[in-house]
Amino acid sequence: MKTFPNLRRLTIWSLLSATLALASCSSMPERVAPGTARADIETRLGRPSAVHTLPNSGTRLQYSGQPGGQWVYNLDLGPDGRLLRTEQAMDIDWLQKNIQIGRWTRDDVSLNLGKPAQIERVARFDGAIWTYRFKQMDLPRQAHVHLDPAGVVRQLMFTDETVADTAPPSYN
Repeated sequence: MKTFPNLRRLTIWSLLSATLALASCSSMPERVAPGTARADIETRLGRPSAVHTLPNSGTRLQYSGQPGGQWVYNLDLGPDGRLLRTEQAMDIDWLQKNIQIGRWTRDDVSLNLGKPAQIERVARFDGAIWTYRFKQMDLPRQAHVHLDPAGVVRQLMFTDETVADTAPPSYN
């Protein structure tokens, strides 16, 4: 019987793609059911980027895509080590609603957003600017959290993320 190498490659590629798609669904933090135990979460998602102790004796497992990715998922566990809620913090509505200018500190930013994609200083602000990447309606954006020398949030700004144009030029 004659074999078709291209068909065989296509079949293998299709099976591999389907397997990867299913695997990526199982590793999506937003799909972990409330009540799931910490050990099961870490088996499914891997080690978190950061682990924080919450005031209610709970624990926050933080899964961050920063600096390259555009997400930060916070999975809050109760004192019993089971998932209470999952929240995606890299959302413009979440950022505008929750970050409190003049009240949040460096610790609040770390607890909720994790490590930034970039830390920089500019001449027009006395302090550090922590930059996080996120998407807004599928457009790459950046959130800039300005922290004064005492570590207090003084400003929150949003900019479009500059991405190199990969499309060939159009000569109309």
